[in-house]
Amino acid sequence: MASYKHTAALPDTVLRVKALESLLTEKGLIDPAALDELIDTYENRIGPRNGAQVVARAWADPEYKKRLLDDGTSAILELGFSGVQGEDMVIVENTPSVHNMIVCTLCSCYPWPVLGLPPVWFKSAPYRSRAVIDPRGVLKEFGVELDPDIEIRVWDSTAETRYMVLPLQPEGTDGMSEDELADIVQRDSMIGTAVVTAP
Repeated sequence: MASYKHTAALPDTVLRVKALESLLTEKGLIDPAALDELIDTYENRIGPRNGAQVVARAWADPEYKKRLLDDGTSAILELGFSGVQGEDMVIVENTPSVHNMIVCTLCSCYPWPVLGLPPVWFKSAPYRSRAVIDPRGVLKEFGVELDPDIEIRVWDSTAETRYMVLPLQPEGTDGMSEDELADIVQRDSMIGTAVVTAP
């Protein structure tokens, strides 16, 4: 089976996107410059950096971590992150005995305010179907091999609720600053298809 980690869209998908954008522009329904600005904001300026800051704060501040796990939406808002696709956030914590993984089996519901644009593979039919029935196999394809005794929990995002993983903090990072911690957190670890490693 092909890896999910591809970044180039299929040629027919690119053509359809361009045709749709042209049609909507022609009808005056979108402004291409505004669309480019929106994409740049979520892909490059926000991206997963917001989520990494949330994770770093939780690792550094036990009281914040408790609030984050109790009410993800409110705790994330404390850091100034909110918006469409992030109205009802649930944070699930990885532990030495539990590994969490996020999927949206129906479409591609995804927490944009904390993770930016969803990766292409998150929206792909193979990931959406196999993450539920063979999560250990999917994780292995991402290079994550967990001990057999670690429980894997798969969380299915919906239009009402978005999930984000609070990754397990790597050993040897306790003395790092929040900025340093945020630098080691990657988007995929907050989806659950990667683990965070110490620098």
